[in-house]
Amino acid sequence: MMNTLSKEENIQYSRQIKLAEIGLIGQQKIKDAKVLVVGAGGLGCPVLQYLNGAGVGTIGIIDFDKVEIHNLHRQILFDRADVGKQKAIAAAEKLKKQNPETQILTFNERLNKSNCSSILQSFDIIVDGSDNFSTRYLINDTCVALDKPLVYGSILGFEGQVAVFNLKGSKNLRDLFPEPPDPKDIPGCEDNGVLATLPAIIGSMMAHETLKIIIDHSPLQNTFIVFDTTELRFSKISIQ
Repeated sequence: MMNTLSKEENIQYSRQIKLAEIGLIGQQKIKDAKVLVVGAGGLGCPVLQYLNGAGVGTIGIIDFDKVEIHNLHRQILFDRADVGKQKAIAAAEKLKKQNPETQILTFNERLNKSNCSSILQSFDIIVDGSDNFSTRYLINDTCVALDKPLVYGSILGFEGQVAVFNLKGSKNLRDLFPEPPDPKDIPGCEDNGVLATLPAIIGSMMAHETLKIIIDHSPLQNTFIVFDTTELRFSKISIQ
């Protein structure tokens, strides 16, 4: 593997490079990685910030929505000046200021059956920060078809879930939940709310698992994590 890290990058990522599990080779893997983040909302914002800060070389953002004032309490990549802007565009602007070396690709559109495969196929890892089950299952099924690892997360109230699906032959979302639930039976943040800090906690965990996949250091496999932040209790569900 050719080392293309600049002198400035060696300094910028020095605290990461010092880790024996990463080193220069691992940091080069991070720079070479191409990660797509679906959704620049509550989960997507911390995922994007930490992957960008860690030096992921190419980051894709897909989101069709605009920044609204009620987003700001938890989507801290944005501020009041961003209200009304397209999320993907506003997020890219902020990320480039944080790390101008990163290549940011924006898809200012809704992910659907007609474009999902063509967008996902250009990336190494897919991170799902979407907020509805139809999109989650579409992403999962497309990752299975394209043999792409998928980092999954969801949040509600004080509880979050994290998993890594379809990694080197591991289980996928349908192995745990074969069919999506009826949307009427599953309340969303719009109806039941979410504490501002929860997306940051779960999104950081998702970014952490993404980096572990890139450097091949013990990422989750065949395990579904449920984190109850009220009592700081983790539950691990084995996926058979």
